[in-house]
Parts: sequence; C-alpha cells; structure tokens
Amino acid sequence: MNLAVAQFQPKDGDKTYNLSIIRNLTENAKSKGADLISFHEMSITAYTFTKDLSLEEITDLAEDVPNGKSTQELMNISQEFDMPILAGLVEKEQGKIFNTYICVTKDGVIAKYRKIHPFISKFMSAGNEYCVFNLLGWKCGILICYDNNIIENVRATSLLGAELIFAPHVTGCTPSAMPGRDYVADKFWQNRETDPVSLRLEFDGPKGRRWLMRWLPARAYDNGVYYAFTNPIGYDGEHLKNGNSMIIDPYGEVLSEIKSFEDDITISKITKEKIELSGGWRYKNARRPEIYKDIIGGDHNSDTTPVWMKEKE
Repeated sequence: MNLAVAQFQPKDGDKTYNLSIIRNLTENAKSKGADLISFHEMSITAYTFTKDLSLEEITDLAEDVPNGKSTQELMNISQEFDMPILAGLVEKEQGKIFNTYICVTKDGVIAKYRKIHPFISKFMSAGNEYCVFNLLGWKCGILICYDNNIIENVRATSLLGAELIFAPHVTGCTPSAMPGRDYVADKFWQNRETDPVSLRLEFDGPKGRRWLMRWLPARAYDNGVYYAFTNPIGYDGEHLKNGNSMIIDPYGEVLSEIKSFEDDITISKITKEKIELSGGWRYKNARRPEIYKDIIGGDHNSDTTPVWMKEKE
C-alpha cells in the first residue's frame, strides 16, 4: 500500500480554509500514487486555540459525525479523488464534546476514534474504546497524540490486530522537565526563508524531532506495526510546531519524513511481509500474560504486589 502522511499550518477555527488545504494535499497525494492520506489531530478545526474557548464556543465549533458539514465535505473530497482520508475535528454527541479522528471513504465514515486522554479543554470528554478497522486490506488502528505515550494503549491496539497505527498529533516545541525541551522562538520561523538551517536545528533538536525519536520508533518496534505520524508545521494557535510527519516501519526505521516548512506530504510503500519478520511480532507471540495480567490490569495507585512476594516479605 502506498501510504501518505501530511502536514500543514492550520487556521484557528477556520474549517473552510483547513478543508481546502486538506483537499489540495489529497489531490497532490493522489497525483503521486498514494492509496490513502492521513492528517494531524483536529486538522479540520485546529487544536491549541480551543484551550481558551468557553463551553458555548467549543460547542459551536463541534459537529455531529457523520452528519456534520465538515465530515460531509471530507467525504466529498474522498469521493472526488477516490481515496480514503483520515482527519480530526471536534465532535459533539448528546451534550458531550470529543477530540475525534475519523476515516472516510466515498462510502462514508468507516472508522471513528475519540481521544482517550484529552486535556486541551476542560469541556472535552474522554473516549473509552479502542478502534481497529479494515482499510484497503489492512488492519488499522488510531491513537491520538498523548494516547501514544501510554504504552498500554499501543499494545492493546496491536493485540486487537492492528498492523498500521495512525498517530495524529499536535506536539513538540513546548516546555518539559526533560532537558532541552522548550518553545521555539518566533524569530526562527520568521527567518525560515533566509536562515532555514537555524530553524531546522531548532525543530530537529531536543525541542522537536530528537524528543520524538526517543519513543516514537519504539512504539512501532516493540509492537511490530507500521506508524503513520502526523503533526502540523508552523503555528497552531500561539505555539510553533515542528511537523516532521513521518512513516515508520515495524523495525522502527523511518521510511520517509517531511523536512520542508511548507504544507506538504510524504509517501512510502508499506508491505505486510515486514511485520512477521519484525522483532515486535515475535515478542508479542512470546508473551506470558498469566504472569503479569493482574499487575498490568491493576490500578497504578493501588498495591499490586503479587501474593507470593508479600509472603516472602
């Protein structure tokens, strides 16, 4: 399968504009032989600015899925180019608000996933289900941004059969306790045409790509799955984001990655043969869940010490 991932600079709350960019990049991907394309978290609405929205404002931004205008337009784009599209938006249902990611084809919405660990807005509810679905002969899963940092989510999705995990993000270039993590100064973005090297060093250093490479390839490697990582480039709200959208194989190797500062795509051919040859595939088959199922299933704040250890003490 020829898999495309995208990155672009969204406009806050401007669904018409963001969907127009999604259409343009989908057309670009189709012309280059892609079989499907994936966009970043809340790519239809933009993300960071929603932290300051009131309940009324975020409810107005949110839409029904699949009957909302944005989902219907995404389906129209998919039909126009005869290609599945994955993108994110704010969903509302029965008085609740969700950070939602959908996969559409010309036939409609074939998958919908709600972020399990949302925190951008206090008005967002958490999803409570994993999502694994069939797409072009592949078993696919979805985990949004922070969901991928909880390793059990990735393991669970792969154990449900996922061969390819879509990982839409809005991440990077924010402060952290980890040394080197911080915002990227606006001057680097403003000078990106005259001094691209300085901006690339900022984006590829510990504030951005170097942090991603500490854990993102490990999720693919440990679970023997492909990863489709997407992330905006430039400003999302007041925060600069480093892009670096990439496709990672089950060996944890980067197959292709977007290095431009523009709205762009990258495409890689993925093959199932790699999956069963990967270490992660063997590791999953070698598991002994009878030893640790009670520990892993326990509350992280409770005493999960096995009985035999207590007796020894």
